[in-house]
Amino acid sequence: MDNRIFDGLPILGSDAARLGLSPKGLRQLLHDHRLRRIFRGVYVDAAVPDTRTLRSRALHLVMPPHGVLYGCSAAWALGVDAFPPAQRFNFSPTCVVPHGTTRCTSAYVCCLEGYLPREEIMTIDGLRLTVPVRTTVDMLRRLRRPYALSAADVMAHAELVSVSELMAYIVRLKRFPGIVQARELVVLVEPRAESSGESWERLRIIDAGFPRPEPQYVVRDHRGRKLARLDHAYPHIRVAAEYDGAEYHSHHEDASYDEERRAYLRKVLGWHFVVAGKKDILGKDDSFEVELGQLLGLVPLLPRQW
Repeated sequence: MDNRIFDGLPILGSDAARLGLSPKGLRQLLHDHRLRRIFRGVYVDAAVPDTRTLRSRALHLVMPPHGVLYGCSAAWALGVDAFPPAQRFNFSPTCVVPHGTTRCTSAYVCCLEGYLPREEIMTIDGLRLTVPVRTTVDMLRRLRRPYALSAADVMAHAELVSVSELMAYIVRLKRFPGIVQARELVVLVEPRAESSGESWERLRIIDAGFPRPEPQYVVRDHRGRKLARLDHAYPHIRVAAEYDGAEYHSHHEDASYDEERRAYLRKVLGWHFVVAGKKDILGKDDSFEVELGQLLGLVPLLPRQW
């Protein structure tokens, strides 16, 4: 018999009492990290892995009969986390229902009326969602500029879409809300980006008027052995910009390794670095552009666009 809470299946918070768990008990399990929130109002045993199957089961609890997931919610159903940072762990799935059908009144899902061509809808694990190219273009159109690019990057990195496929789709769209932004950003989509932070940093670099850097550049020694891989590099002048996110660079061991690696590249090979974190890139300060511009010998375009 499964010893996990609710046999390891996702549940609606509103069903907890019916299943023998009081609201206070639910809050206590969350506090004790024995239960986790999948998305707003839906919970599962904290030991259950985050898989596409689990996400599908959770979505089935809230989806209206005619609903089609779109945007970040459709990407999430495909196993890709494209939400802006503030929504990543506390969101409500968003879907579209055909005009004339009854909107979902559930507090657990955001429901809009609209039209989606049949060829732009797919079904996975019994869920209806927009196909990857439509999903990605919707995010490019509707999300705030840095989050739109990072969402498209992660879809391309997951090999769900290609840049050429996105361009071919966008060129057909006329007078769609946000289409101007989508056209500007689609040429910047980079499948090699490995984190949202790298995407945001790359956009800051390009929006400052600097040349597009080489992503994931591998530095090798004279024997061809790999010494390091740099987030954004200008190899001809040995200048690099790196993004140190909290997930992989906040621990003491990670920080020490990063500093030793960069110190070696500075001393032995003459590289120069501008290192930024989330607050530097998403904050109001323009020191990142100024410092990088000094190394590149260029004056950044300021003030920032975002």
